[in-house]
Amino acid sequence: MEEEKKKKLYNSTIGAPIIPRCAQLWCFLLSIFAISACAQAFDYADALKKSLLYFESQRSGRLPYNQRVTWRDHSGLTDGLEQGVDLVGGYYDAGDHVKFGLPMAFTVTMLSWGAIEYRRQIAVAGELEHAMEAIKWGADYFIKAHTSPNVLWAEVGDGDTDHYCWQRPEDMTTSRQAYKIDENNPGSDLAGETAAAMAAASIVFKKTNPHYSHLLLHHAQQLFEFGDKYRGKYDGSVGVVKSYYASVSGYMDELLWAALWLYKATDKDEYLKYLIDKAHCFGGIGWAITEFSWDVKYAGLQVIASKLLMEEKHRKHAHILEQYKSKAEYYICSCLNKNNGTNVEHTPGGLLYVRQWNNMQYVSTAAFLLTVYSDILQNSNQKLKCHGGIVGHQEILSFAKSQIDYILGSNPMNMSYLVGHGSNYPTMVHHRGASIVSYRENKGFLGCTQGYDYWYSSQEPNPNVLVGALVGGPDYQDKFVDQRDNYMQTEACTYNTAPLVGVLAKLLQLEDQSLDLNHDSPLLASY
Repeated sequence: MEEEKKKKLYNSTIGAPIIPRCAQLWCFLLSIFAISACAQAFDYADALKKSLLYFESQRSGRLPYNQRVTWRDHSGLTDGLEQGVDLVGGYYDAGDHVKFGLPMAFTVTMLSWGAIEYRRQIAVAGELEHAMEAIKWGADYFIKAHTSPNVLWAEVGDGDTDHYCWQRPEDMTTSRQAYKIDENNPGSDLAGETAAAMAAASIVFKKTNPHYSHLLLHHAQQLFEFGDKYRGKYDGSVGVVKSYYASVSGYMDELLWAALWLYKATDKDEYLKYLIDKAHCFGGIGWAITEFSWDVKYAGLQVIASKLLMEEKHRKHAHILEQYKSKAEYYICSCLNKNNGTNVEHTPGGLLYVRQWNNMQYVSTAAFLLTVYSDILQNSNQKLKCHGGIVGHQEILSFAKSQIDYILGSNPMNMSYLVGHGSNYPTMVHHRGASIVSYRENKGFLGCTQGYDYWYSSQEPNPNVLVGALVGGPDYQDKFVDQRDNYMQTEACTYNTAPLVGVLAKLLQLEDQSLDLNHDSPLLASY
């Protein structure tokens, strides 16, 4: 019955009830934000603010005067010194102190994409400055790491020696050796993702800081040319990364991804031509994927390519762009469990479940792509045709919201997996800095293994709350064990939280509209 009601409300065909536009908006918002007796309402504004705060906890280098996470201090101040380059800055990816280039670049790409799609919503929430600071902290590092046209420093430190120690970043005694890709040691995937990140960031800063935007774009174009000319997987050149961030999908998705972001940043046909000409041979219209991550970019690429179809100037490439769109639809339908065949698994509590280790990274990226695709359908007045039925934009957004709400506490464990949000969240996050007394409180040196002796094995909550961190999350049965050594579930990563920023801003906007309509239009509320 509920479906029949929705069809009547949203049906605009001949013979359907004619409903005022404001009433249609109200019905849409009501369908998204209707709160039953057993449902929970979440503070999206708080979640957005805390998500951006998390990136300040992950900063490497000399911290600025306006640093808000006060339990952190300067670290990694000699990074690159042995190699004669300045590699100070950037982000630690997770609970350790290695600076891995590929996930860091994807983090910046996703933060930038969120700021591009939902800039106004983030600004209304009062968080645009913090979002741009988070993007710039990563982009500044990439400028340093790209020391010449065909040289990009890929990593600082290595996972093996880093994981041997449990100490604060301010006390680091582990190897800070840096590793690079160049003409003789290619890394098209890393060069491509870094080019995408810098191109996307250049769009973010285009109006407010045009000089910086131009600089980022210059580096992005050089990196793309380097990655395309000297092709190869970066983990073949930087062997120490294989156990941590191996490029399983190869480099073709990143080259297409970079070309697409460069096209968006420059509007130059050469990048669109690359996207079209290599669509087949690079797998852009061949791979139907059910995950979007720091390694696999195809689904994100296909969603943006779908959006190009909305512009008249791209109609001459409709044949290829329609194939990109078809693969994007496969991804969306798989998340909604409406494919004929492969779908993304769902836990009994309704969470998307891709794999055991750090599953939340796939949930946050899925929520982002679903939200963006919902906007595409709404703006083009289209519906999605899955094998399991026709789906409207509101159903897609409702599902994306359900994933965010699960993260924030609407789950069988009644646990907020966004640290610091709500009253019940993980207190024993697998994170070196958070689990040890703050350097600002106790500057006494802590040796390599001293942290294991007391802090790692402690059953007490972390002394520092890693606010805004999205942990790995529950298993396929919605079970979660909050233990520091349970790193599959309790470790958080920058690329987990980055996609949340845009989605939370969108949900906050819709929530505010719902409240405004409820306040201003009492008659509509009873429609």
